[in-house]
Amino acid sequence: MANPIIKASTVTGFPEYLPAERLLEQQMLDKIRGVFESHGFCSIETPIVEKLEVLLSKSADTNKEMYVLGRLQADGPEEAKMGLRYDLTVPFARYVATHENELAFPFKRYQIQPCWRGERPKLGRYRQFKQCDIDIVAREKLAPEYDAFIPAVVCEAWNAIGFKNIELHISNRKILSGFATGLGIEKVGETLRVLDKLAKIGTDGVCEMLTELGLEKKQIDDCLKMATIATKDLSFADKVRTLGVQNEELESGLNEMTDCLKLFQTLSKTPFVADMSLVRGFDYYTGATYEIQLTGADFHEALGGGGRYDNLASTMTKSHLPGVGMSMGISRAIGVGLKLGLLKADQKTATQVLIVNVDKADKSKMIETARVLRERGIKAEMYLEGGKLAKQLKYANDKGIPYVWFDIDSTVRNMTSGEQTPADAKTWIPA
Repeated sequence: MANPIIKASTVTGFPEYLPAERLLEQQMLDKIRGVFESHGFCSIETPIVEKLEVLLSKSADTNKEMYVLGRLQADGPEEAKMGLRYDLTVPFARYVATHENELAFPFKRYQIQPCWRGERPKLGRYRQFKQCDIDIVAREKLAPEYDAFIPAVVCEAWNAIGFKNIELHISNRKILSGFATGLGIEKVGETLRVLDKLAKIGTDGVCEMLTELGLEKKQIDDCLKMATIATKDLSFADKVRTLGVQNEELESGLNEMTDCLKLFQTLSKTPFVADMSLVRGFDYYTGATYEIQLTGADFHEALGGGGRYDNLASTMTKSHLPGVGMSMGISRAIGVGLKLGLLKADQKTATQVLIVNVDKADKSKMIETARVLRERGIKAEMYLEGGKLAKQLKYANDKGIPYVWFDIDSTVRNMTSGEQTPADAKTWIPA
């Protein structure tokens, strides 16, 4: 009896690219790496799994979305002590705690790897997605100037891959937590996590959840007034102060954010929004928080974000290692960019020239031509099967290869114009 045929299909939320899309991703990542390395960031990688105690140590909500790793033939649930990482920041904190005596501080790192979250898939939101992070970590104290430097570098990277219509949304956890404390709210962390859902569940949903937390009506009203403040200049600070809340942490956050934005304006031409509704869901943020948003496009979720953290590795080392970092959601950017026409995946291969074999009995000249071209940095592919010329030319067209080399008479055909000219493998340069 023949084996049954299993339907070949991908699991929802786990993207699988065709060659053109994959090539687009590689080209984008090359440009991002170039930007990061030009600013002194070095590359690291961490394992795809971390101990559950590490992953669960930094946010109250992560256990709802985390994938746990276990063997199919595991002896019992006690073996499920590892999880797939849901972001790159927590593994990075573990990495620094592990290798702090081997690193030079301030340590500037970038990391490009996949992450996994058990989310409901939709445009730009996947269960497996590629993150691209940069962070700067120091011993004891990290200069506040880095709060402006990090988003400036990230905006430069977004511009490099073709996303020109972006703006930086920025806030500061000290402003938000200081404001809540000044209102007499006891459950500050829970309150901020609810406010972070404002764009998703709306004012009524936030009011309901804050009421369930035990907040009074005036406290809720003041929180919502605060969350609606958004300016494209430095007037946000005065608007917050007019709400009448007095708190030392709040004032510190307003001053930090003002200084940060002044410096950001000298480092980057990207427009910004001082957005008091921006909280960011992870508990480890302690200062500046960021998101990158598209402008003039029918997509209203962040392309990436991050912020300042003062105690990220505190559960793994006694050393004080403050840092600041941001993530770029590359998988989200590709999905959204292709859907909205901001990106094009119209190049199917990196091959620049296909060497066809008309005299299939002798492939030595073909092989030598390909060798010479590759030594000169030209991506040359050989059609080793030989056969009818029409079939070989169709292959070049189907794959989008711009030039075809005829080894029988050393001529090259431009597949767009159809022009065919003599060429020498030692000197020919593709246009």
